[in-house]
Amino acid sequence: MVVCVPVTQDGQVGDTWERTHDVVIARVDNATGRVDQWDEFPIRWDERPDSGGREQQHARIARFLTEHGVEQVICGYISDSVLHMLQRMDIGVVADIHGNAQEAASRYGQLGGLPD
Repeated sequence: MVVCVPVTQDGQVGDTWERTHDVVIARVDNATGRVDQWDEFPIRWDERPDSGGREQQHARIARFLTEHGVEQVICGYISDSVLHMLQRMDIGVVADIHGNAQEAASRYGQLGGLPD
């Protein structure tokens, strides 16, 4: 499964999905939860675009996720508008997750992995 996790400089799950500076695209083995690939991207969604407002921000997020084949987002907080967008894109969301980003990707990146 391909998951996307907002990540802080110290490797924790970022607090806010659409206002994060860096994300990780991780490939997680569905059966074991082993993280097979871990690539960090400085996407800078925390920087406001010069024009276009929220629609432009949503388009940037959607384009990035589509380009990387993301199947699931694991994050702390996510706004309702972005949550609905991801649902329309058929991307799973596991929210209100905190702690080590790699452990979260492993735990919730497996098919059907949902918070306890």
